[in-house]
Amino acid sequence: MPARLLLALLLLIVLGVVAAEAEVSLGKADHVVVEKAARKLTLYREGVALKSYRVALGFSPVGAKERQGDGRTPEGLYVIDRRNAQSRFHLSLHISYPGAQDKARAAEAGDDPGGDIFVHGLPNGLGFAGATFNLRDWTLGCIAVTNSEIEEIWAAVPDGTPIEIKP
Repeated sequence: MPARLLLALLLLIVLGVVAAEAEVSLGKADHVVVEKAARKLTLYREGVALKSYRVALGFSPVGAKERQGDGRTPEGLYVIDRRNAQSRFHLSLHISYPGAQDKARAAEAGDDPGGDIFVHGLPNGLGFAGATFNLRDWTLGCIAVTNSEIEEIWAAVPDGTPIEIKP
């Protein structure tokens, strides 16, 4: 009986390691889609979904970002254009907001469109909170995931990858 228990335990460990390795090696994504209403970020390669993540958005998430300080997450087609390994939020991937249309719309209204919009992890020192941070929207307009999730996304999403943010 103990030999069977040991064999079963060993099998579970091996399966767990294989599953963990499969999850970490997603490969490279060629497109990112954020669905704000669903609070979901999905990585795609050649039209096939690789993995989805639950996200937290800006503290006032309904509608497209219009100006600095409105608490909204932008909507539209952008690009991941740089990364910050020294972020205040574990790791972060910069989104190319504001685009030309965003700047024009804000200028017409006499507003600053804002900027510094990222996909990022949790605030440094608070990673222990994990997914509880994503139970409500709390960012200033960014897209937040857990620290382990931003590590996966960081590895899978190269600079230059399109990111589409839908309402």
